[in-house]
Amino acid sequence: MEGTDRKLLRAQARVKELKNFYTHLVLYVVIMGLLFFIDYSDGGTWWVQWPVIGWGIFVVMHGINVSKFGTNWEDKKIKEIMEKEDK
Repeated sequence: MEGTDRKLLRAQARVKELKNFYTHLVLYVVIMGLLFFIDYSDGGTWWVQWPVIGWGIFVVMHGINVSKFGTNWEDKKIKEIMEKEDK
């Protein structure tokens, strides 16, 4: 029963991570769309690329973090720590 509870907690944490990433991605797209519209209607110099690049880097890093360090990484790390504690 304890293993099932731990798996449930890990699954809930994973879903929360994914939800946070998707929220971050949607906010990025919406706000960058608004900034593009403002920049386009302004008629001045193009400045929208700087927030797109800057914030885009963080969105990509967030996505890599969510996908790269998924459940497989967590399982391996948990086993590694448990083995060290048993010694």
